[in-house]
Amino acid sequence: QVQLVESGGGLVQAGGSLRLSCAASESILSLKAMGWYRQAPGKERDLVATITRAGSTNYADSVKGRFTISRDNVKNTVFLQMNSLKPEDTAVYYCNAIEVLLSYEYNYWGQGTQVTVSS
Repeated sequence: QVQLVESGGGLVQAGGSLRLSCAASESILSLKAMGWYRQAPGKERDLVATITRAGSTNYADSVKGRFTISRDNVKNTVFLQMNSLKPEDTAVYYCNAIEVLLSYEYNYWGQGTQVTVSS
């Protein structure tokens, strides 16, 4: 079972930046993909950005050009650099990992970290 621990959330003014980190309990190169999702109050959890084992990235349209997902394979950590933050980016951000074992996909989640952007 993969354990994920997020950090880096907080309160920031609109236009500011934050960097989230997600440390995995095993080699992230053994995972199919990792990503960040967010959930605002009263809304569903939505994809923010993903990065595959091969390094391909994908972003939600709402964050393209502002957020960047990256990873440190040695530290088994994935990052989400968030620039030009907007109040609508306020949400709990969750780290996700997908592991494939015997053709089955397993999804793992971190505990979440709050990001609040004030106007």
